[in-house]
Amino acid sequence: MTPNLLILAGTTEATALGAAVAEAGLRGVVSFAGRVERPKRQPLPQRIGGFGGVDGLREYLRHNAVTHVVDATHPFAAQMSRNAALACAAENVPLIALTRAPWVAQVGDQWTHVPDIAGAVAALDRPALRVMLAVGRMHLAEFAPNPQHFYLLRLVDPPQTPPPFPDHHVLVSRGPFTSADDRALMQDHAIDLVVSKNAGGTGAYAKIEAARDLGLPVIMIDRPAIAARAEAFSVAEVMAWLSHDADRGV
Repeated sequence: MTPNLLILAGTTEATALGAAVAEAGLRGVVSFAGRVERPKRQPLPQRIGGFGGVDGLREYLRHNAVTHVVDATHPFAAQMSRNAALACAAENVPLIALTRAPWVAQVGDQWTHVPDIAGAVAALDRPALRVMLAVGRMHLAEFAPNPQHFYLLRLVDPPQTPPPFPDHHVLVSRGPFTSADDRALMQDHAIDLVVSKNAGGTGAYAKIEAARDLGLPVIMIDRPAIAARAEAFSVAEVMAWLSHDADRGV
């Protein structure tokens, strides 16, 4: 059976997978949640928007005769990942996650681990600092309880509403970035502290390297828990998984 994929996207890995699937002549759709205003064009058909929870995703799988789902969402898109696992199990559709190994502290890193965004907000309840807040625009409002800090905000898209901080600077830019550029950025803005999600991978790691080089502390937001699932850490592994299922007639 020729695979007909649904790729749950939003990462560089998803874009690379879409290119590999198209090059292999396979069918598929790349689905974006819609949090980024201008997602990169894909070599496969794409859709934007949610599915309407588990039931809506189940209906989509049935209506579009999806044979395989690849969850290549951001490691912090926990609700989508949970919905995908439940919907695929209910519809007996094979699922694999194309994910990234989390970052691990290296010699010279000064990390304070927190379990979630709320933990990061609590960790910023301290005297005024100059903070590089690298959590994406969707979470900015949650940091409003700490307006004493200067916040450097680097975002893919401009914020939809003004950030809730009296002292901030917004830089709209799409990576990947280099550690040298991020080191210069932090120095230009006299950054004291970095707040980051543990996104893993290489595309967003430059700020972690830069913080290490400058001796800056990092509040590291740990990943949300996801139920056990099949996982791959490269496009090649996903393609091999698809090939194996095709050979078995799955």
